[in-house]
Amino acid sequence: MCGIVGYLGKNRAKEIVLSGLKSLEYRGYDSAGIGLINKEEVRIIKEKGPIKNLARKIKKIKSNFPLAIGHNRWATHGLPNKTNAHPHSDCQNEIFLVHNGIIENYKELKEILLKKGHRFKSETDSEVIAHLIEETLKNSPKLKLERALIEVLKLVRGAYALLVISKKEPEKIVFAKNSSPLVVGLLKKEAIIASDVLPVLPLTKKVIYLEDEEVGLAQKKGKEIALKIFSLKKSQRPLKKQISKINWGIKETQKGGFKHFMLKEIFEQPEVIRNVIRGRYLRDKGLVKLGGLELVKDELKKAKRIIIVACGTSYYAGLYGKYLLEELSQMPTEVYFGSEIRYHFPPLEKNEVILAVSQSGETADTLFAVKEAKRRGFLTLGLVNVVGSSIAREADAGVYLRAGPEIAVASTKSFLAQISAFVLLSLFLRNKQDKLSKQILSELESLPQKIEEILGKSKEIEKLVRRYLGYKNFLFLGRKYNFPLALEGALKLKEISYLHAEGCAAGEMKHGHIAMIDENFLSLVMAFKDSLYEKMISTIEEIKARRGKILALVSKKDKKISKIADDIISLPETLEIFYPFLGVIVCQLFAYYSGVLRGINVDKPRNLAKSVTVE
Repeated sequence: MCGIVGYLGKNRAKEIVLSGLKSLEYRGYDSAGIGLINKEEVRIIKEKGPIKNLARKIKKIKSNFPLAIGHNRWATHGLPNKTNAHPHSDCQNEIFLVHNGIIENYKELKEILLKKGHRFKSETDSEVIAHLIEETLKNSPKLKLERALIEVLKLVRGAYALLVISKKEPEKIVFAKNSSPLVVGLLKKEAIIASDVLPVLPLTKKVIYLEDEEVGLAQKKGKEIALKIFSLKKSQRPLKKQISKINWGIKETQKGGFKHFMLKEIFEQPEVIRNVIRGRYLRDKGLVKLGGLELVKDELKKAKRIIIVACGTSYYAGLYGKYLLEELSQMPTEVYFGSEIRYHFPPLEKNEVILAVSQSGETADTLFAVKEAKRRGFLTLGLVNVVGSSIAREADAGVYLRAGPEIAVASTKSFLAQISAFVLLSLFLRNKQDKLSKQILSELESLPQKIEEILGKSKEIEKLVRRYLGYKNFLFLGRKYNFPLALEGALKLKEISYLHAEGCAAGEMKHGHIAMIDENFLSLVMAFKDSLYEKMISTIEEIKARRGKILALVSKKDKKISKIADDIISLPETLEIFYPFLGVIVCQLFAYYSGVLRGINVDKPRNLAKSVTVE
């Protein structure tokens, strides 16, 4: 959700941190702030609204600063305003911090501090940490900032990614992580720490990912920066941390001539499929090789059931995965919302597996399920996009999506990457060199060209959106593999256009949804030539009998549905399991143009964040 950036090094801290905050805008925020320190002065600038408001104020500052921390805030405790924006400080305005996460026991800590005479300026939970550090240093004035923070974190309960600086120690930045992502960029003469790799990329591709309950220190030593990272539990000796390399560049995070990131990412999807499957299959043998699962291959052979855990779009990809795993590999599969499994963890038996699905690899509820399953001794797998993310590091094994950076808040190419990965996983578990496996892999290979054909119809889809621009209610209908597609199509329209849309299993329409149908209600029906084709025709007839409008997604050369639907969009023919790959492109474009034509910022829809890293 929120984004944080900290920098120590040369006299360009304000420029680097501001640029870093801009790169994190996609995560969602309602206010922003920056804290600047040099040997002569301290500056704290905070503004409500977009970063451009903050940038205007920063432009007026002529001084140079080697040290800065910045924050994009998404309000949790307290209204979105300047007072509640970060950085927060102690009573003496000497200690400053930015914080992602939620401090669960802040109220009781605040009560203790108030009794000791501390004065709070904001309504936030975050400010309590600054006062706790102040109190700790007051009681032990010889403590260094990093040691004071370690003592404070022993009192704190909750999630945090923290950056802390002090007026008294102006050549130092201290940081800590627990259940909220934090990454450190590696440079000799500079240090950059952020909640995401995007602010780091302009400076370096070499990074260290912090684990939970780790505390770090970056400090100037002559012309170079000394970096130390400690475990909160064993804080005496620095840890030896693994260095990772980011395998993509800043160019991939730019719009590349497209009007919006969302449209760019929709058009990148043919290449997404190619990247997901590249080097992972033997088409002539019908076999799949997933290097990330090789170490647990024997355990997976014994698996009796897979529990898929995910949220939002990833949950719908998981539903598709359930159908596929059960049909192709005969693997009993359940799908749980991360937010539900957190409080209703199902009873697991020996040889059952938790599979976490998340674009960011940081989704808090999904990450919890992985940790809980590991605590109970069960095998955990991750299906994530971001290399080095928390789920990727926490899970026993997994598969990377290779979708590349996704900047728009609404997931598009990550959904396609996830369902592509589920095809590979299903064939991996199936492990049969038969005609069906070979046929599936051959067709999977051909999907990028078919998607490119659909993308060529984007103007046709835009015209249809214009035709139905006055409609405010939409029903997406599908069956079997296309039921998750209907749910995802409705979600995209809700996210991007703020219109009322629902996804429904078409066979369930008569159990409630049909009551909404009238001449002002548009149904988008997934009516491809598959095993349920005739059933979908019956569904369309039922809607028409109630004067409902029909926009049908059909297979090429369809002759029946074109006679009864108000409008159709013809898609290339494919195997039954692959129609969601084609249909989702239409749903994404329909949502995109619906939002654009309503004047909505489709890259940053209101009230939404890219990555939900707190409960």
